[in-house]
Amino acid sequence: MKVKTQSKKVNKAWLNQHVTDPWVRLAQKEGYRARAAYKLKELDETYGLVQPGQCIVDLGCAPGAWCQYLRRRLGTVAGPDGQPRVRGVIVGLDLLPMEPIDGVRFIQGDFREEAALAALRAALTEALGTEAAHRVDVVLSDMAPNLSGVESVDAARIEHLIELAVEFAVQHLKPTGALVAKVFHGSAYDAAVRRFREHFRAVKVHKPKASRPQSAETFLVGRGLKGSG
Repeated sequence: MKVKTQSKKVNKAWLNQHVTDPWVRLAQKEGYRARAAYKLKELDETYGLVQPGQCIVDLGCAPGAWCQYLRRRLGTVAGPDGQPRVRGVIVGLDLLPMEPIDGVRFIQGDFREEAALAALRAALTEALGTEAAHRVDVVLSDMAPNLSGVESVDAARIEHLIELAVEFAVQHLKPTGALVAKVFHGSAYDAAVRRFREHFRAVKVHKPKASRPQSAETFLVGRGLKGSG
């Protein structure tokens, strides 16, 4: 009974913090599905990541706040039929379902499985009208594993997702492309930074203001693939 009461207090405190959070309120006001949109907005404004006409992949995209930001950021242009279309390509993937966003191609699947990767590559090839290899401008990864509470297990899961994101980026980014990935401070952090530095010419670490201060999350930004160009 004591544990249940404590849990209720924790949940009530979290809920109170959530509804009074200025970033949550701003997201509601501006029509974003989550406060996470402002994390990407700050990263974009700081590093100049997103430009109209680009091809962008959003890994771990549900509920879709990052895709919403990208959709607004890329803007629209008249298509061959005279109808407005996105000035670029946005493809999102997530294990969870996502409500549709106009102009965003969504694939539901597990990024750790080859079937989901194959579907993602096929969607990119269809959107680009050509083979997807080294044609993507930006890869975004807001993926996070389900945490078990066992530090060594969780570190391995986090490191595996980073490894997969970097591998995908190396295979699909243009030589001047960028990868943004969420990481967590802990035993997996140094390995993630090393992996980025192995593959990218410039690596930055950035914690956006919209990220809760008590959160261990931060973001790695890698630009310019090594061994290319």
